[in-house]
Amino acid sequence: MTAKLTLTVDPRIIADAKRYAADAGTSVSRLVEDYLAAIVAQPTPAVGSPVLERLRGSLRGADVDDFKRHQVEKYG
Repeated sequence: MTAKLTLTVDPRIIADAKRYAADAGTSVSRLVEDYLAAIVAQPTPAVGSPVLERLRGSLRGADVDDFKRHQVEKYG
């Protein structure tokens, strides 16, 4: 069973997706369906990604004003 879904997408992306689908011998609908199936099948991390977890707390005590000054000095 299938159902219709209306999406709003940049026309250039649609054109590129149609070319990609044609080259792959499939349809844009199948590409979207496969993509959505893949992302919902992945377990959602309870807290965050492993990289973010390792970084959590690493800036504790950092001075935001120091960072802003650094940005101004580096980028103007």
